[in-house]
Formats: sequence, C-alpha cells, structure tokens
Amino acid sequence: MPITYHVVPHEDGWAYRLDDVFSEAFPNHAAALAAARIAAERHERSDEDRFISYQSEDGKWHNEVAAGRDRPETEVVDSAETVTDAPTPR
Repeated sequence: MPITYHVVPHEDGWAYRLDDVFSEAFPNHAAALAAARIAAERHERSDEDRFISYQSEDGKWHNEVAAGRDRPETEVVDSAETVTDAPTPR
C-alpha cells in the first residue's frame, strides 16, 4: 500500500498533507502540487541507513535503524479534478 500525499486547499492557499500533517501553505495549486511531487519522490529515494527514534501512540519511545534501501512506494492525490489557483473562500 503506497504512502499518499494529498494536495488540498489550506489556510489562504494550498498545501499537501500526509496523514494529518500539512506542509506549509503555497500561494496556488500548481506550487503545492509540484512540492507534493518532490516530497513523494524524495520519500522513495534510496539513501543511507539511518538511526531513528519515534514515539508511538501509547507514549513509548522506539529506537531502530531505517534501511535506506527499504523505501516505500508513494503517490500524489489531487483533491480537485478541475482546479483554479484561487484559494477556497472562507
């Protein structure tokens, strides 16, 4: 199952979202879509092994090595089929 970046209206512009985390706001849809594609590509790119620490939902900290060659598949989903560069009115 791929990791999905969603391009969505956000604040006074556009952003991409991964799960419940938003990127910075971009002034238009095209900029947010381009940034999401770059982020997705980088997420898949093979790199060096890294030591990572993270906190799980139960509050416990975990330490492990993330293999640089074991990268997930990603995709970018655009929230609008017909898009203008105007942000969504509030």
